[in-house]
Amino acid sequence: MRLALLSPLPPEQTGIADYAVQWRRAVNAAGVEVLTPLQGQRPILSMEDAQRWVAERDWSKVDVVHAELGGGRHGEFFVLRALAMLPNRPALSATVHDPERIVWRPVSALWRALDSAPWVPGLVSKILAVLVDPHTLWVERSLARQLDGLVALTQTGAQRLARRMKVPQAKVRVIPHGTPGLPAQPLPDLSSLRLLYFGFIYSGKGIEDLVDALGALLKQEPESASRVRLTIAGGTAPDIAFGAGGSYLDSLRQRVEAQGLSGQVDWEFDIDEHDIAGLIQRHHLMVLPYRESRKLSLMGQMRGTSGALSWAIAAGRGAITSDARAFAEEISHGNGVSYPQGQVGALTEAIGAVLKEPEKVRQWAKAATALSEQRLWSRTGQAFVHYFETLNPWAARSPRGGVPGQAASMVSGGKRP
Repeated sequence: MRLALLSPLPPEQTGIADYAVQWRRAVNAAGVEVLTPLQGQRPILSMEDAQRWVAERDWSKVDVVHAELGGGRHGEFFVLRALAMLPNRPALSATVHDPERIVWRPVSALWRALDSAPWVPGLVSKILAVLVDPHTLWVERSLARQLDGLVALTQTGAQRLARRMKVPQAKVRVIPHGTPGLPAQPLPDLSSLRLLYFGFIYSGKGIEDLVDALGALLKQEPESASRVRLTIAGGTAPDIAFGAGGSYLDSLRQRVEAQGLSGQVDWEFDIDEHDIAGLIQRHHLMVLPYRESRKLSLMGQMRGTSGALSWAIAAGRGAITSDARAFAEEISHGNGVSYPQGQVGALTEAIGAVLKEPEKVRQWAKAATALSEQRLWSRTGQAFVHYFETLNPWAARSPRGGVPGQAASMVSGGKRP
């Protein structure tokens, strides 16, 4: 089987790019040749760009085109739409990382022109995005009907996606986020609880709530100061760490100081992939205090999961999460606890409960380790291969990929994807 993957890839600093690297390795190891035709290409910014790009390439020797959709990116979405218009096309599939919607951001050319215009105020752009959302939803549903299959990482995401896109539930497959199979490491000494926030550091992740909760806990129980530490770790690229209000990281540091937590908080930035496991396993728990975007809530409910949470599972560590996204499902395997997003008091209680009953940490770690074994990337790769074999255009082809009797070369008739 030959597959073309449409996805962001490193050096882009996004969770989807990180996921795609591991996904490509796993699917390739399962016997599928994976091409990455968008890598190194100029960004595809419009439907017209996508149609030209698709027309320049010969797709007859590709069995499946699979996209990683999410993060508000348009390029992969436009390419899938252009491929769906071809009379003889490969099977088309996508993993939707941010269900219940596919792309979220408006796809109309007029909105995108106004959104990029420096003279349009940000508030006006947000209002326009809401006003044109019915058109965005119509285009998303149209593509969902044309795709041969969709994948979500959780049952929650799959159910919401099928319902919102108005496609049969059977069309959406659930394949959880893979884990790399890390060597088990014992928990640190439980005499002092070590908490970790890990992920990209920018507004919207609710890190402020975590700082405030820890500050509230130490005000309620000053004697706990020597028994708990927090590490804030992750990516700090300028394009995500800076916003209209300036440096988010600086504001976070100021909040830590204002809460009197400078002696309880450590910082680790831009962690190399090879160091992530060690970072997590030096801690007892990961805390993911995400909040839903108010703007996005007008358009739907984001029910994706988190690459950081998959790392916690892989490292054999439990988690305290908000109930944003599909986190409640992901820690329902006995590997953690969730609380209502935005409720700092509830997060304070959750941390305090672990301090009072540290045995929870052992129980959650044990459950996370068992879950990790079920979700190894090798198994994930095989699951995707089985899924691809069910897609209709692929079913008519030979078991080993390609049209029977044709060579694997894709040079004739156009560029290779």
